[in-house]
Amino acid sequence: MSTLPLEIPGLVLAGGLSRRMGTNKSMVTLGDAPLLSHVVRRIAPQVSDVTINAATNDRGGWADSFGLPLLPDTLNGHAGPLAGVLAGMRHFRNREATGSHFLTAPADSPFFPDDLVARLCEHISDNTIVIAASSGQLHPVFALWPVALADDLEAWLKNDANRRIRAYLARHVTIGVAFPPVETAKGSLDPFFNINTPDELALARSYLEHFQ
Repeated sequence: MSTLPLEIPGLVLAGGLSRRMGTNKSMVTLGDAPLLSHVVRRIAPQVSDVTINAATNDRGGWADSFGLPLLPDTLNGHAGPLAGVLAGMRHFRNREATGSHFLTAPADSPFFPDDLVARLCEHISDNTIVIAASSGQLHPVFALWPVALADDLEAWLKNDANRRIRAYLARHVTIGVAFPPVETAKGSLDPFFNINTPDELALARSYLEHFQ
């Protein structure tokens, strides 16, 4: 039986080092608000609740301003997005109200579809990882993750060489769900466009009006 979208909790992955941006990109201004605000606004109507993931608790100062719970990585250091996924698996598996899966979305992609969760949920089954795709490319940070894989992922990450998210996906059953480009007055835009650099931030600002 399919899980309803509103039974799915959401985890925003905000643990990146933002090296190419030169500052914490979660807090760079896009329009009238921090980038992370746009992601939270877009994800909140699609999930049961929203939690922010960061590498450590010492980043809680900025996260507190959003009035949302902060979930630190359970691994030391910056182990990449899989560390955030593992923290989410552990956290949501221990919550009675959580179903079989939870959603991850990155803090640097403000234009993802407003039917993302509903469409991904159409393909939920057992321990399958359901991943968003566009233009023939998978976007593993936009995915429904089974909480049941927590022990498996933790064992995988004990090897420091196992940080690549696609290598982990290759070990499991996955389903890709394709989303079309967004047509705007400025042309087509990948709905999973992510912002890593000042130039990409400037480009996002030029598309922002379409999404308001």
